[in-house]
Amino acid sequence: MSDKQKLIQEMLKMQKKFIEYEQKNGVEAVEYFTDNAGASHPLNEYRQKYAELATKVIDMAHAEKGSQRNM
Repeated sequence: MSDKQKLIQEMLKMQKKFIEYEQKNGVEAVEYFTDNAGASHPLNEYRQKYAELATKVIDMAHAEKGSQRNM
């Protein structure tokens, strides 16, 4: 499995955990957009970590195709 595929698998696991948590507990915007929920909260730093992984996958895909990311 390539590094890109490993990152995608990690993202899918994160999505599954998020969906399970949301269906069981509901998610308030403050839980999703801030890290004030506490270090032990399941969504602590979720959005930031997911964004970092997604950016890495995008960069890898561009490198594979020899294209550039427009920012």
